[in-house]
Amino acid sequence: MPLLQNRIALVTGASRGIGKAIALALAEAGANVAVNYRQQAEAAESVALDIRKLGRRCVTVQADVSESGQVDRLFAEVEKHLGVVDILVNNAGIASSLSPSQVTEADWHETIRVNLTSVFLASQRALPAMRAKKWGRIINLSSVAAQYGGIVGPHYSASKAGILGLTRSYASFLAKEGITVNAIAPALIETDLIANLPALTPDRLPMGHFGSVDEVARVAVMLAESSFITGQTINPNGGLYLT
Repeated sequence: MPLLQNRIALVTGASRGIGKAIALALAEAGANVAVNYRQQAEAAESVALDIRKLGRRCVTVQADVSESGQVDRLFAEVEKHLGVVDILVNNAGIASSLSPSQVTEADWHETIRVNLTSVFLASQRALPAMRAKKWGRIINLSSVAAQYGGIVGPHYSASKAGILGLTRSYASFLAKEGITVNAIAPALIETDLIANLPALTPDRLPMGHFGSVDEVARVAVMLAESSFITGQTINPNGGLYLT
């Protein structure tokens, strides 16, 4: 029997890209999956169809996970249709390439709200049920920008670095409760985000080519299945940042 058989996974921002790949990979590993999206309903339903073809249960739920009221509604819908969340993948995020002189206060607040506050809100909502069951997995999508700086901008790097601190803090508090909390910090994965940032080219990576969303998805499944890895940042980054 798959290790994640009948576990309930919620993946935020799962209508495309890395989120979509993780949602499908968790379904292949045995989990029933909630696909969260903010705008792309048709794409989310397509992901859900693929998950159901694997024999798993799935629900799609529209919600802006940077707003606490919508996070509560999201979890209530998942609990109604699938059950309480065992595996939370905080993937939703935005990126706008701006130099330090271009970043406005509004840019800063929006990026922190969408990329970092959303992780806090969703995790806080998921934790009571996880703690009651003494089992849970939280997987947070950060970025090599948290470690390397990069060219997207200081607002983005700061939001992704905040995720690493939040991950380690939750991990240390929850280690004795059967709950693991880890982060994934990819670099230059071939997605729509990369397509919209033309300055990010494969030659920036020592390996010389973009990564696949499946590389990240496999890491997410490994973290969901493991009961012994917590507080870690896994780096599928083509050698851009070496630890």
